[in-house]
Amino acid sequence: MEINNPILEKSINFGLKIVNLYKYLTEKNEFVLSKQILKSGTSIGANVVEAQRGFSHKEFLHKLNISLGEVSETRYWLYLLVKAQFIDEKMYTDIDKDCLELEKILTSILKK
Repeated sequence: MEINNPILEKSINFGLKIVNLYKYLTEKNEFVLSKQILKSGTSIGANVVEAQRGFSHKEFLHKLNISLGEVSETRYWLYLLVKAQFIDEKMYTDIDKDCLELEKILTSILKK
């Protein structure tokens, strides 16, 4: 896969961070929330890729809106993980910062 734009690169890097978080959580025997954040966190990039392959501008916007929704869902699972003390505040802050950045970029693209 050729990575040729910032949102795709950031969403792939974020997906990799989520995969590593999933591995960490399963090593700690947390299987429910870890699966949820794995699905939503990796879906962001998958929908960005699908948006680029869209057949119409409407489809492009639809897929990016799905990505934006997945960012919100990921932030929710992340918040539960820190409140349930499966991850520490530093890990939470680091990943949430990336979520916020993706949210800002996607929002900006969708407003144009």
